[in-house]
Amino acid sequence: MGMDVAVSIQNERLSKSEVVAKIQQLPRLDRELMAFRVAQELKDGMYVNLGIGIPTLVANWIGDLDIILQSEIGMLKTGPLASADEEDQDLINAGSQAVTELPGTSYFNIVESFSMIRGGYMDAAVLGALQVSEKGDLASWNNPARGLGRLGGIGGSMDLAIGAKRVIVAMEHVTTNGELRILKECTYPLTGQRCVDLIVTDLAVIEVTNRGLVLREAVPGVTPEDIQALTEPALIVAEDFKEMQL
Repeated sequence: MGMDVAVSIQNERLSKSEVVAKIQQLPRLDRELMAFRVAQELKDGMYVNLGIGIPTLVANWIGDLDIILQSEIGMLKTGPLASADEEDQDLINAGSQAVTELPGTSYFNIVESFSMIRGGYMDAAVLGALQVSEKGDLASWNNPARGLGRLGGIGGSMDLAIGAKRVIVAMEHVTTNGELRILKECTYPLTGQRCVDLIVTDLAVIEVTNRGLVLREAVPGVTPEDIQALTEPALIVAEDFKEMQL
């Protein structure tokens, strides 16, 4: 991997309506392709937890890799999402979606499950997010404008954010009403501080480093200038910046 270099990019200040207009003009990944790109970050032998939303789709793209998926409800070695004729209400992931078993699947108490997570045994956690800061802070459980989470709701995401050896966020780059989601500072309540290592969006792959956010990849047809216009912090463009391989 080459040495990353800061590249001066004109950071347009766009209104929400301009953000919506711009994002509609750009080629973007759908949720399945985002999950496919995340799956490329996983390696044989890893223990991985998949959060609610886009992350659950990663299970469908592991292929022949020997990845051990863990569900915090108490299931180890879960398989892909179940088809309609395979569904078993007792075999579910964190999003209550039906999943399949693989040879060697095991079950255990949720207390033991969180002991695995808090004990640092998860090589990676793939989580959804509402916002991510340039320092890797994660906000994923409460949108104050909607009143969500006032009585709780953070669930196991805080344990995963801090307990996993590597945290990968999978999310859309901006909201449907044009609000930026990659910010200098999160404005929503935090799930964890300085915990995110990699951000995979429908437009780009961005690494969180001590020097700032490094733009590694973009969807074919999307430029670093496009990504910067939709990202609040200044981006460092990697010397080996490339188009996403899909």
